[in-house]
This record gives sequence, structure tokens and C-alpha cells, in this order.
Amino acid sequence: MKDAFLFSQTEEAAGLPVFMTTVGYWQHQSETDRPSGFPDYQLHQVLGGQGKLVLGEEEYVMGPGDIFFLFPGIPHRYMPVSAPWEIAWVSFNGREASHLLSYAGIDRSGVGKLRSKTLIKGIEQMLLMEGKEAADFEAECSKLIYSVLLDLKKLLIEPAGRNEELERLKPVLRHIAQHLHRPLPLAELAEVASVSPQYLCRLFQKTMKMRPLFYVNQERVSLSKKLMFSERNKKIYEIAHQVGYENPSYFCAVFKRHTGMSPEDFKKLHGLSS
Repeated sequence: MKDAFLFSQTEEAAGLPVFMTTVGYWQHQSETDRPSGFPDYQLHQVLGGQGKLVLGEEEYVMGPGDIFFLFPGIPHRYMPVSAPWEIAWVSFNGREASHLLSYAGIDRSGVGKLRSKTLIKGIEQMLLMEGKEAADFEAECSKLIYSVLLDLKKLLIEPAGRNEELERLKPVLRHIAQHLHRPLPLAELAEVASVSPQYLCRLFQKTMKMRPLFYVNQERVSLSKKLMFSERNKKIYEIAHQVGYENPSYFCAVFKRHTGMSPEDFKKLHGLSS
């Protein structure tokens, strides 16, 4: 693969729920020092060689299969340890960017490890789109970056040494994922973890940075989006029932609260309306 750098700059693209601002690939990444951080979220995948990331007093050495995330406005510095240090990256923003990262368990700048050392498919597809007309390029990149962020949860290997609180929440998170189609009372979730409802709320707040109900609704909204893509002929009320909402109007209100738009507007934005 040859060095590449592509960017998006139209106001129309900036109105999308999540949009790419730059995407690129360097056969050898040079030292980068940003005392004031970068205006957008960044995802970097290391494909070859070794490099170092410095975040305040923390330093990370990374090699193939490692990935690092940089949040907007966070001072950082990264540089090669060996040559060549081969890297692909994408920067992005949008009202859903932080929610999608949170869904993958990413709530701050840092380093993760991928299950595969091959270039993430969505980033590779963006890099191959050079020469497309601006409108088509930006719309396709929006779909691809959305897909990449949605898939991060399964692409990442869970970091070693996760704290005890998160380990205690794992059965609850699995239970939620398996029962999104029906009501999930707080008492039921607390029983799964063998704790009181009040303590469960504290666990969620400490480890997930959100309340249990917010997390359940976030998961329902994420599942509803997947269903809109995979089952395009389904009506909104049918999708609402599939993700645990008996009242479609309440589902629409929750969906708008989490995404900034109605389910119908989301479908139109992504060309999913019949």
C-alpha cells in the first residue's frame, strides 16, 4: 500500500451523525507532538514496526495489532521506536461519535489490542475511495466509519487486569444483551449480579459512567439500528417491539434522545426507507 491522505471538509458532511474528517496511511509515521490535542476523535492502527504514545505521564509502546484512540483536545505525542513504523488512521466526529466509542468500552484516550493484525476493513475501504465525487465519498465514509465503530466491540481483545467491578458486571451485561426483546427491571438485573439495586447503580456509574437504564436503552437503540440495516422492510413499530418497547412512541422518544433524530430520519439519512 502506498502513502495516502484523504480528508472531508463540506458542511453537509458535518451534519451527519458520525463523519470522517481524515483517513490515511503512512509507511513510516514520523513523530507527532500536539500539546493542545486534535479537534476530532482519532483511531490509529499499528500495522508494522514499533512506536510509542505519550499521554501525560503515561507511556505506551505499541506494535502490530495494537490500536490507539485519541479524544478531542487531549494533549498527546507519538513517535516511532523502530523504522519503519507503519500506521493507518481515521479521524472522525459527529453527535454519535462518543456514544459509539462508549458502546465499545472506550471512554478516554488510550491503547487497545485487536484480535487481528490485518487492517480494519472499513478503514481499508475508505483508503481505496480516492477519486470519488465529494458527496458520494463523504456519504460512503460516514457509513463505513459508523460500521467500524459499531464493530470495535468485537474487534478488540478485552484488556488484561480489568477491575473487579467490571468483572462483576459481566453477567449483567450478558443478561441485558440476551433479553433486549423484553422488559428488564432494575431488580432483575441486580439479582443477576447478586447485589442490591442501589449497589448495581453505583457499579454502573463507576465502571460504565452511566446508569443501568441508560445503558439498557443505549443497547436497545444500537440493536434497533442494526435491525434497520438488516431488515429494511420492517416497520418502526415492529422494530420497537423487537427491542423491548411495547409503545412505539416511547421508542421513538428514546431513539431521538440518544441519537438526536427520529428512527424515520435515521432510516432516510442512511437510505433505508422503502
